[in-house]
Amino acid sequence: MLEGKEVTWFPSYGAEVRGGTASCTVIISDELIGSPVVMNPDTLIVMNDASLEKFQPRLKPDGLFLFDSSLIKDPSLRTDIKAVSVPATDRANKIGNTKAANMVLLGAFIAKTQLLKETSLVKALESSTPVNRKKSIEQNKKAIHEGIEYIEDTKD
Repeated sequence: MLEGKEVTWFPSYGAEVRGGTASCTVIISDELIGSPVVMNPDTLIVMNDASLEKFQPRLKPDGLFLFDSSLIKDPSLRTDIKAVSVPATDRANKIGNTKAANMVLLGAFIAKTQLLKETSLVKALESSTPVNRKKSIEQNKKAIHEGIEYIEDTKD
């Protein structure tokens, strides 16, 4: 929204959070968004094997697929997608917060797609983080930068 785009998100967290798959659909568009439901996304970011199996079939052909190669060791990947492995958990551990692996993947996503600017992402993070969690902002910024740096260092 900070960059003048339309944005919506649709989380699916239920009992799944305690051991199964959980998902969140995020739509960023230059046009009005009619529905937050997406059956075949352009991009998929996956952090574990169960989510890989459940969600990979939905990704559009030629879609971008980012996954945490720290946790997904031997993925069975479709041949009609652009797969990018990111050792997100290892990179998050490097900065001292394994829980920030999702932010490493977010950084890798923006580096790979150029859909958003890092400055906009950081500004959104700072303005939307609750007061009682403000101390996590610096770690999340570092994790985002780790993801960006990883993609920049592995460019073909």
